[in-house]
Amino acid sequence: MIKITIKEENNVVNKIVFHGHAMYDDYGKDIVCAGVSSILTTTVNAILAFDEEAISFDDKQDFILTILKDDKITNTLIQNMISLLEELTESYPKNIQIRKEEAK
Repeated sequence: MIKITIKEENNVVNKIVFHGHAMYDDYGKDIVCAGVSSILTTTVNAILAFDEEAISFDDKQDFILTILKDDKITNTLIQNMISLLEELTESYPKNIQIRKEEAK
């Protein structure tokens, strides 16, 4: 299962962590993983095209996306990504789980 943790502070997303594999099919044939990867890659590339300093990411083990700027374009693209991931989760609830956390 892909576990996505969305971390927020004052209702603003500041970090998203992607962990695991959907297990819908074998590696390289998994349409759920391909969907998540496409959504994530498109969002990251779009944000970086507007502002290379708006986000950072680490993909050494889990994929950790850190949102560094609170601006309209970045927030809109992040919210769009979350909406797309939520739609995918509705279709594949056994393969994707999204959890939201408020920063403490």
